[in-house]
Amino acid sequence: MPALGDLKTAIARPSMQIALIVACAQFMQNLDGTIIVTALPAMAQSFATGASRMSEGITAYALAAAVCIPASGWLADRMGTRNLFCAAIALFTLSSMACGMAGSFVGFIAWRLVQGGTAAMMAPVGRMIVLRNTEKHELMQMLSTLVWPGLLAPVIGPPLGGFITSASSWRWIFYINLPFGIAAIALALAVIPNHRSEERTSFDTAGFLLLAFAVGCLTYGFDVAGAPQIEVPTALALLLAAAVAGALALRHLEAARKPIVSLDALRRHAFFVACVSGGGISRAAISATPFLLPLMLEVGFGLSPLDSGLLLLVYMLANLLMKAATNPIVRRFGMRRVLLVNGAVTAAGIAACALISPALPALLTGAILLLSGASRSMQFSAITYTTFAEVGPQERSSASVLSSLTQQIATGLGVALAALLLNFSRLLRHAASLGPFDFRAALVLMGVFGALALFSYAGLAETTGAEVSGHGSRAAAG
Repeated sequence: MPALGDLKTAIARPSMQIALIVACAQFMQNLDGTIIVTALPAMAQSFATGASRMSEGITAYALAAAVCIPASGWLADRMGTRNLFCAAIALFTLSSMACGMAGSFVGFIAWRLVQGGTAAMMAPVGRMIVLRNTEKHELMQMLSTLVWPGLLAPVIGPPLGGFITSASSWRWIFYINLPFGIAAIALALAVIPNHRSEERTSFDTAGFLLLAFAVGCLTYGFDVAGAPQIEVPTALALLLAAAVAGALALRHLEAARKPIVSLDALRRHAFFVACVSGGGISRAAISATPFLLPLMLEVGFGLSPLDSGLLLLVYMLANLLMKAATNPIVRRFGMRRVLLVNGAVTAAGIAACALISPALPALLTGAILLLSGASRSMQFSAITYTTFAEVGPQERSSASVLSSLTQQIATGLGVALAALLLNFSRLLRHAASLGPFDFRAALVLMGVFGALALFSYAGLAETTGAEVSGHGSRAAAG
């Protein structure tokens, strides 16, 4: 009963209630990005179009989310964090219903763009709300609450979408957001305070357009690069345009008096490592695993979606179970050591997934999935803690926007790189279709890629995030 009492006490705290509301809204948002994967054939039949064309629904969502993220900080300061958060949930829910009721492919894509754009407001603004209502000594616990949507949604989205489509209709994938959206808005209005900036600044149109163009080209370029039939000139042109626009955007943001997004947080070493160098590589490698595993099991080995989904439940369970152990481990060993040691384990876990096959004993398969899922969970958490460990209160708004932006880019990079490796392996074998070897090669190479992040983590100070995690406080007290 003491544990139950501790849980009730934690939930009774306003900061925890706010974190839970934000986490639930972000789960709804993250889930919608992947839940339609297994429903694409049924949707294509409804719209009388090709199944391959339906993937544009995923691309449209990701593209709109990436493009709109830079504006979220300015809008939050102007409208107030709670007002913008509730408005984003309302528009997200309404556009979700519209996606479900769409009678044509063009109408569906249009509403997916709206849905992605409103989703872009939910993640960074939700994180801003939590950061602004949390004392520094509570930061790790509150941030850990925000990590689980990103861990679970990509794993359970595809099988859940398949189940709903089989049991009823693909349209219910979008309709189920209605009760959750209404509940989230009601709770947010009741619990979350409305912070807004007293200073009124003009909208940095040039900075927004440059960032939006750069991120949009980068996101779409990744999608083209990862397509089964790679359009090399198009992919290269998009990535080149993204690089040029990105350089111009950075130059503008540095020079502008009131930029759309301040770059001050990037000057903090821990933030840069967690968001760009080490964290960007880790997130890209980790994001490839939920993409590669179900494809390997179903396409490579011919397992049914149900059998594949049951195996992925083990992976998901490990993610959940590790949450309880993560914070005590970070407090005991510190953020730098956890990022280094667990980063190596995470990379090894990704590569070890290449061993999975129907011929492998079930016990070994389970052990690999548990190792990969548990290490993935801890690494995501440790990266998130490090991101905000040394960010000051005045920088948290822009840091939240930059963090969401880099996460979006890293996720797209991971999936595109994995798809590129699959196609490259297939072409080397002169094969017409993907086989088990292609998936194994992609998993091993993504594991090696993930290990490159260790060089960046090694540059962190031993005391990184000590004030947030409490690491070393016992020794200092003694």
